[in-house]
Amino acid sequence: MQKFKTAMEAFLKKAGLEKGVKQNNAILIWEKVVGSNIAKNTSPEKVEHGILTIKTENASWRQELLFKKDEIIKKLNHELGQKTIKEIKFI
Repeated sequence: MQKFKTAMEAFLKKAGLEKGVKQNNAILIWEKVVGSNIAKNTSPEKVEHGILTIKTENASWRQELLFKKDEIIKKLNHELGQKTIKEIKFI
């Protein structure tokens, strides 16, 4: 299995897809990073050019998360292992 992982990582890097895959991992770890309460009131929609788009349940959640945005970005990038997410857009 380790050989497959190494081969896949090499392929992604050579094909220029490594960054895109890492960015989209932010969607997969969203709940782990923000916790279940925030996760049940939000939905990660997409990541493009380092910008993570999060759909919020309502304007109150959007406002609350704007205050926590820098902290969330820091936690996401820590989990991803590098500065992958540059911005979060709450909609």
